[in-house]
Amino acid sequence: MDFDHNHLRLYFIAGTQDVVGDTSLKDILTEALEAGITMFQYREKGPGSLTGDDKVDQAQVLKQLCHQYDVPFVVNDDVELAKAIGADGIHVGQDDAEVAQFAAQFEGEIIGLSVGNVEEYQQSDLSHVDYIGVGPMFATISKADAAAPVGPPMIPELRQYVQDLPIVGIGGITTENYDQVLEAGADGISVISAITRSENVTKTVQKFLQK
Repeated sequence: MDFDHNHLRLYFIAGTQDVVGDTSLKDILTEALEAGITMFQYREKGPGSLTGDDKVDQAQVLKQLCHQYDVPFVVNDDVELAKAIGADGIHVGQDDAEVAQFAAQFEGEIIGLSVGNVEEYQQSDLSHVDYIGVGPMFATISKADAAAPVGPPMIPELRQYVQDLPIVGIGGITTENYDQVLEAGADGISVISAITRSENVTKTVQKFLQK
Protein backbone atom coordinates (compact mmCIF):
# COMPACT_ATOMS: atom_id res chain seq x y z
CA MET A 1 0.00 0.00 0.00
CA ASP A 2 1.52 3.32 -1.08
CA PHE A 3 2.18 5.78 1.72
CA ASP A 4 0.61 9.22 1.73
CA HIS A 5 1.14 11.83 4.44
CA ASN A 6 -2.64 11.93 4.90
CA HIS A 7 -2.39 8.43 6.38
CA LEU A 8 -0.94 10.13 9.46
CA ARG A 9 -4.04 12.24 10.07
CA LEU A 10 -5.31 9.93 12.81
CA TYR A 11 -2.84 7.14 13.47
CA PHE A 12 -4.12 4.59 16.00
CA ILE A 13 -1.54 2.51 17.85
CA ALA A 14 -2.47 -0.40 20.10
CA GLY A 15 -1.84 -3.92 21.33
CA THR A 16 -3.54 -6.35 23.67
CA GLN A 17 -1.82 -4.76 26.66
CA ASP A 18 -3.62 -1.46 26.01
CA VAL A 19 -7.13 -2.92 26.24
CA VAL A 20 -9.06 -2.72 29.51
CA GLY A 21 -12.36 -4.30 30.48
CA ASP A 22 -14.30 -6.94 28.58
CA THR A 23 -13.83 -5.61 25.07
CA SER A 24 -11.23 -6.89 22.61
CA LEU A 25 -8.60 -5.17 20.50
CA LYS A 26 -10.39 -6.37 17.37
CA ASP A 27 -13.66 -4.81 18.52
CA ILE A 28 -11.98 -1.49 19.36
CA LEU A 29 -10.12 -1.44 16.05
CA THR A 30 -13.29 -2.26 14.12
CA GLU A 31 -15.14 0.67 15.67
CA ALA A 32 -12.16 2.97 15.15
CA LEU A 33 -11.89 1.97 11.49
CA GLU A 34 -15.59 2.53 10.92
CA ALA A 35 -15.26 5.96 12.54
CA GLY A 36 -12.40 6.98 10.26
CA ILE A 37 -8.89 6.31 11.60
CA THR A 38 -6.36 6.63 8.79
CA MET A 39 -3.57 4.21 9.83
CA PHE A 40 -3.05 1.50 12.45
CA GLN A 41 0.10 0.32 14.16
CA TYR A 42 0.10 -3.04 15.91
CA ARG A 43 2.27 -2.52 19.00
CA GLU A 44 2.21 -5.76 20.96
CA LYS A 45 4.73 -5.06 23.69
CA GLY A 46 4.97 -5.16 27.49
CA PRO A 47 3.06 -6.85 30.33
CA GLY A 48 -0.12 -8.55 29.11
CA SER A 49 0.96 -8.69 25.47
CA LEU A 50 0.76 -11.75 23.24
CA THR A 51 3.78 -13.71 22.03
CA GLY A 52 4.54 -16.48 19.57
CA ASP A 53 1.75 -17.91 17.44
CA ASP A 54 -0.90 -15.95 19.35
CA LYS A 55 0.77 -12.70 18.34
CA VAL A 56 1.10 -13.80 14.71
CA ASP A 57 -2.52 -14.94 14.55
CA GLN A 58 -3.82 -11.69 15.98
CA ALA A 59 -1.63 -9.64 13.65
CA GLN A 60 -3.07 -11.50 10.66
CA VAL A 61 -6.65 -10.87 11.78
CA LEU A 62 -6.04 -7.17 12.43
CA LYS A 63 -4.20 -6.69 9.14
CA GLN A 64 -7.08 -8.20 7.19
CA LEU A 65 -9.49 -6.00 9.11
CA CYS A 66 -7.54 -2.84 8.27
CA HIS A 67 -7.41 -3.81 4.60
CA GLN A 68 -11.19 -4.08 4.50
CA TYR A 69 -11.18 -0.32 5.15
CA ASP A 70 -8.14 0.43 2.92
CA VAL A 71 -6.19 1.50 5.99
CA PRO A 72 -2.44 0.73 6.21
CA PHE A 73 -1.40 -1.84 8.81
CA VAL A 74 2.02 -1.19 10.35
CA VAL A 75 3.92 -3.38 12.83
CA ASN A 76 5.90 -1.90 15.69
CA ASP A 77 9.53 -3.01 15.98
CA ASP A 78 9.09 -6.68 14.95
CA VAL A 79 10.72 -6.97 11.51
CA GLU A 80 10.24 -10.75 11.36
CA LEU A 81 6.53 -10.50 12.09
CA ALA A 82 5.99 -7.64 9.66
CA LYS A 83 7.56 -9.61 6.80
CA ALA A 84 5.89 -12.91 7.76
CA ILE A 85 2.36 -11.50 7.56
CA GLY A 86 2.92 -9.04 4.74
CA ALA A 87 2.37 -5.89 6.79
CA ASP A 88 2.20 -2.57 4.96
CA GLY A 89 5.16 -1.30 6.93
CA ILE A 90 7.11 -1.12 10.14
CA HIS A 91 7.80 1.50 12.78
CA VAL A 92 10.90 1.46 14.95
CA GLY A 93 12.25 3.54 17.81
CA GLN A 94 15.72 4.81 18.56
CA ASP A 95 16.53 1.67 20.58
CA ASP A 96 15.10 -0.78 18.03
CA ALA A 97 16.70 -2.22 14.90
CA GLU A 98 18.61 0.24 12.69
CA VAL A 99 16.57 1.16 9.63
CA ALA A 100 19.50 0.49 7.31
CA GLN A 101 19.59 -3.13 8.49
CA PHE A 102 16.10 -3.94 7.22
CA ALA A 103 15.24 -1.20 4.70
CA ALA A 104 15.87 -3.44 1.71
CA GLN A 105 13.25 -5.90 2.99
CA PHE A 106 10.64 -3.12 3.07
CA GLU A 107 11.26 -1.51 -0.30
CA GLY A 108 8.01 0.07 -1.43
CA GLU A 109 6.48 -0.31 2.02
CA ILE A 110 6.10 2.14 4.89
CA ILE A 111 8.96 2.81 7.30
CA GLY A 112 8.47 5.04 10.32
CA LEU A 113 11.01 6.13 12.92
CA SER A 114 10.60 7.75 16.32
CA VAL A 115 12.64 10.95 16.66
CA GLY A 116 12.16 12.73 19.96
CA ASN A 117 14.47 15.71 19.62
CA VAL A 118 17.22 17.32 17.56
CA GLU A 119 19.92 15.13 19.09
CA GLU A 120 18.07 11.98 18.03
CA TYR A 121 17.54 13.47 14.57
CA GLN A 122 21.27 14.06 14.23
CA GLN A 123 22.03 10.41 14.97
CA SER A 124 19.28 9.04 12.72
CA ASP A 125 19.53 7.93 9.11
CA LEU A 126 16.32 9.14 7.46
CA SER A 127 17.22 8.15 3.91
CA HIS A 128 14.78 5.21 3.93
CA VAL A 129 12.19 6.72 6.29
CA ASP A 130 8.72 7.77 5.13
CA TYR A 131 7.70 9.65 8.28
CA ILE A 132 8.89 10.37 11.81
CA GLY A 133 6.97 10.13 15.05
CA VAL A 134 7.80 13.02 17.35
CA GLY A 135 7.12 13.04 21.08
CA PRO A 136 6.08 12.60 23.72
CA MET A 137 3.92 15.65 23.07
CA PHE A 138 2.49 15.45 26.59
CA ALA A 139 2.77 13.13 29.59
CA THR A 140 1.54 9.66 28.69
CA ILE A 141 0.27 6.60 30.57
CA SER A 142 0.66 4.20 27.65
CA LYS A 143 4.43 3.72 27.76
CA ALA A 144 6.14 3.04 31.06
CA ASP A 145 9.54 3.96 29.58
CA ALA A 146 8.38 7.16 27.90
CA ALA A 147 10.76 10.12 28.00
CA ALA A 148 9.84 13.51 29.41
CA PRO A 149 7.44 15.44 27.15
CA VAL A 150 9.08 17.57 24.48
CA GLY A 151 5.82 19.37 23.68
CA PRO A 152 4.35 20.63 20.39
CA PRO A 153 7.19 23.21 19.96
CA MET A 154 9.49 20.30 19.06
CA ILE A 155 7.57 19.88 15.79
CA PRO A 156 8.57 23.20 14.18
CA GLU A 157 12.05 22.80 15.66
CA LEU A 158 12.54 19.47 13.89
CA ARG A 159 10.76 20.73 10.79
CA GLN A 160 13.73 23.02 10.18
CA TYR A 161 15.86 19.91 9.71
CA VAL A 162 13.52 17.39 8.07
CA GLN A 163 11.81 19.92 5.78
CA ASP A 164 8.77 18.29 4.15
CA LEU A 165 9.27 14.80 5.63
CA PRO A 166 5.90 13.93 7.22
CA ILE A 167 5.68 14.27 11.00
CA VAL A 168 3.15 12.65 13.32
CA GLY A 169 2.89 13.78 16.93
CA ILE A 170 2.67 11.11 19.61
CA GLY A 171 2.38 10.82 23.37
CA GLY A 172 -0.35 11.92 25.75
CA ILE A 173 -2.55 13.33 22.99
CA THR A 174 -6.22 13.71 23.93
CA THR A 175 -9.33 15.29 22.45
CA GLU A 176 -8.54 18.32 24.64
CA ASN A 177 -5.00 18.99 23.40
CA TYR A 178 -4.68 17.45 19.92
CA ASP A 179 -5.27 20.77 18.18
CA GLN A 180 -2.02 22.12 19.67
CA VAL A 181 -0.11 19.38 17.85
CA LEU A 182 -1.78 20.06 14.50
CA GLU A 183 -1.35 23.82 14.89
CA ALA A 184 2.36 23.24 15.52
CA GLY A 185 2.62 21.81 12.02
CA ALA A 186 2.27 18.05 12.43
CA ASP A 187 0.77 16.12 9.53
CA GLY A 188 -1.29 14.19 12.05
CA ILE A 189 -1.59 12.71 15.51
CA SER A 190 -1.08 9.22 16.87
CA VAL A 191 -2.94 7.98 19.93
CA ILE A 192 -3.19 4.87 22.05
CA SER A 193 -5.15 5.25 25.28
CA ALA A 194 -7.34 8.08 23.96
CA ILE A 195 -9.04 5.41 21.86
CA THR A 196 -8.48 2.17 23.79
CA ARG A 197 -9.82 3.71 27.00
CA SER A 198 -12.57 5.74 25.37
CA GLU A 199 -16.14 5.19 26.54
CA ASN A 200 -17.30 5.97 23.00
CA VAL A 201 -14.67 5.23 20.36
CA THR A 202 -16.75 6.60 17.50
CA LYS A 203 -17.25 9.99 19.15
CA THR A 204 -13.59 10.16 20.14
CA VAL A 205 -12.39 9.45 16.60
CA GLN A 206 -14.83 11.94 15.11
CA LYS A 207 -13.64 14.59 17.56
CA PHE A 208 -10.01 14.04 16.51
CA LEU A 209 -10.98 14.41 12.86
CA GLN A 210 -12.74 17.75 13.30
CA LYS A 211 -9.66 19.81 12.42
